[in-house]
Amino acid sequence: MSKAKTNQVMEDLLNSDGDIPTPPKPGTPISGKVVSVRNNKILVEIGGAYTGIIFGREAVDGFDTAKSLSVGDDVKAYVVEDENAEGYYTLSLRKAGREKAWDKLAAMIDSTQTVEVTIKSANKGGLMTEFSGIRAFIPVSQLSPENYPRVSGANSSEILNRLQKLVNQKLTVSVLAADANENKLIFSEKAGLSGKREGALKKLKVGDKVKGKVSGVVNFGIFILFNDCLEGLVHLSEIAWGRVSDAANYARLGEEKEAVVIGIDENKISLSMRRLTTDPWLKQSQKYKVGDMVDGVVDKITAYGALVKLEDDLNGLLHTSEFAKNGESETPEISLEVGDKIEAKIIEINPEEHRIALSMKTGEEKPKKAAKKKSEEKEEAEEEADEEKPKAEKKPAAKKKTTKKKEE
Repeated sequence: MSKAKTNQVMEDLLNSDGDIPTPPKPGTPISGKVVSVRNNKILVEIGGAYTGIIFGREAVDGFDTAKSLSVGDDVKAYVVEDENAEGYYTLSLRKAGREKAWDKLAAMIDSTQTVEVTIKSANKGGLMTEFSGIRAFIPVSQLSPENYPRVSGANSSEILNRLQKLVNQKLTVSVLAADANENKLIFSEKAGLSGKREGALKKLKVGDKVKGKVSGVVNFGIFILFNDCLEGLVHLSEIAWGRVSDAANYARLGEEKEAVVIGIDENKISLSMRRLTTDPWLKQSQKYKVGDMVDGVVDKITAYGALVKLEDDLNGLLHTSEFAKNGESETPEISLEVGDKIEAKIIEINPEEHRIALSMKTGEEKPKKAAKKKSEEKEEAEEEADEEKPKAEKKPAAKKKTTKKKEE
């Protein structure tokens, strides 16, 4: 609408009996009707008396409103500048879009609605993105299992390195917090997948075999992502039969692994890799029985005793109380060292707990009892021999006793 036309409208309004509309004020929202869309400029009639113009960065919002507008459409915008020399009020779809976006975000809290966002940057605490021009944050704790940076020892440099790989990628998120007054917007990728995860979790049961991708290798085990949205932990003790000291020797990040579900506790899923194979302990332990004397090598010293290696993947426990020999303290100082070769007796075999209990004390009880018996028999024999001696042989002893009496 030209300036001449605007002046004519104003003159007509002045000559009419109707009230003159209040001129638009910068910083206020308005509603109008599109009268022209040309050369990336949109003209809007305001109240039948004024004309606004939308162009440049003010025509861009998060909903692509400008691309869908046609002559005759109603539109909402914000007044950002007063009337210029050409008689136009500068309007903004961008600012109006932000207000519209805050309303939408507020309605999404505690709902299952999701939005797709593009990651702009990363820091040690999480990821930065935006929605309709509003800056937003995704904390590390709110990332999905697939994108959560599981790093042993919480190495901050490695965490940042993992997060930076997500820059420019698109993530599906839900709203965790939205406050227009504080200009605070927090998204959660984990919550965005909650609906899908709950459905998959209901179908999962103990004993199911699963195949997935290794999503984390830490000092206490291996995390496996499966069924696209579920993640379980293979604890160090469930990686392989025998003693496992380093999970990194059994899996690499991104590698495919198979496991079996051994526990589901609310949102925690426990997996086992070793239970997919035959337990070698049971086969090896069948060679032994309680009472057997065995040779072994001290493999590890602990506060409660020593682990003794009997053969590959088969250890016995020599408790501190079983270090003692007869006649010694029941809790002697441990004198064994790793690598020592010992002989001990098997005093217990527990297949359920994979435990073989050993004793050095028990192994030496029989010889000591035999020695004691032999000593007692010797004393008894000497007494019997003494009683059978002739009386004549005993007189010197009596005479000596009498002589002693005279001297007194």
